This record gives sequence, C-alpha cells and structure tokens, in this order.
Amino acid sequence: MSPEPLLRVEQVMKRFGGFRALDGISLYLAPGEVLGLVGPNGSGKTTCINVISGLYPPDEGRVVFDGVSIGGRPAHLLARRGINRTFQSPKPFLSLTVRENVAVAATYGHGDRPPVDVPALLGSLELDRLADRPAGDLNSAQQKTLDLARALATAPRLLLVDELAAGLNPVELGRMATRLRALALGGMALLVVEHLMGFIDQVTDRVIVMNAGREIFEGTLRSATQDPDVIRVFLGGAHG
Repeated sequence: MSPEPLLRVEQVMKRFGGFRALDGISLYLAPGEVLGLVGPNGSGKTTCINVISGLYPPDEGRVVFDGVSIGGRPAHLLARRGINRTFQSPKPFLSLTVRENVAVAATYGHGDRPPVDVPALLGSLELDRLADRPAGDLNSAQQKTLDLARALATAPRLLLVDELAAGLNPVELGRMATRLRALALGGMALLVVEHLMGFIDQVTDRVIVMNAGREIFEGTLRSATQDPDVIRVFLGGAHG
C-alpha cells in the first residue's frame, strides 16, 4: 500500500489581475517520493511552489500538509511546520559566512523537530571547505548548494526545489541528483521544478506536466515523452 500523501493540492487557483497563473491544479505527494513539475515557461510551475511554500495565498482551492489546511499561512511558519524550499535565484545573507547562513536557518527554522547538525550538513554538501567564506564570495553553483543547505537546516519533511540544477556542470548535476535521491530515501518528500529533462529523469518517481496553469499529464517522464498533448505543448508552439 502506498503511504498516505503528506501534501495535497486541491483545485488551486491563483490569479494576478485577469491572468490565471494556476487554473485548478491538483497534486499529491507522499513521504519519500520525488514529484517533478514540468512545463513551458509561464506554465505555473514556480507559482505552484510559491503557493505551497506560503509566498502567495491561493485564491481558491486548498493546500493540505499532514492533514492540516495551510493555504495562506506565512512562509516562516510553514518552515517551522516542516516545509522549505530553494529558489531559482538564491538570496543568502551575503555578508555572513556560509556556516553562519546555515546556522541562522537551523536556529530559527526547525520548529519542534530536532535541530540539525550544522557541521555534518555542511560536510554532506561539500560546503565545509567554504564554511568561513562570506556567502557573497561564492559562485553561482556554490550559492545554489548553500541555498539547499539553508533549506535542509530547518529539517523539512517537504522540500520544494525550484530549478536547483540550472547552471551546474555535468559532474555537479550528478552529485546533486544523488543528494536529492538520498533525501527521498530518508523519507523526505520532494517537489522538483526543473527544465533539464535528464536531471528530472534521474531524480523523479513521476512527473506532472503543466500548461497554462493546468495539469495536462501525470505519470512517468518516459510516458510523458510519448503523450500527444505533451508533445504538442513542447514541440507544437503552445505557450503557457
């Protein structure tokens, strides 16, 4: 029997003026599962993560985490409940060191869960050698890894990953994929937004393909590549 979903998104709508960024999207995610959100630019993938993480409130529908409706609750409270995320463009505290950035997250974001071992976390992400450097001195790939470390420092049960792979070289991509799969094996639920299909193929158990704020496909990535609607959206000039 499959585990009970940790996250359920039920018919969620999000409008910006007259534009429907999310148009009745629904999804579920179980502990230890990696779900990919795939689709053209503007299809609503990041908006979906923004609603789940508390950056935007849903206009309609429900977001349910561990049996509790959380739609509209602020992000800092959701972090303490066990939901955290990475960003397309990381924004660390540039003047603080890598260690200090992660320690701040560990101190204020873990809620009632046991605190994270910061040195061990830095070591697992190969950030220990950079621990005393200001975050502002890191390159793009290092800042993305620091962004992941800050999210993991809050001991999340649900991790939302927004284009973490962008800008990584092939070796870094392989390492990042291995890390995300290890998190899932440890029981964490992951929702991954990514454009790199090879990376999505390595890390996800299934994908949802979005277009214009709606789901057009749910299943494995291999099946998605053979679906006529998916092929039309990606190759036929459709825009989200």
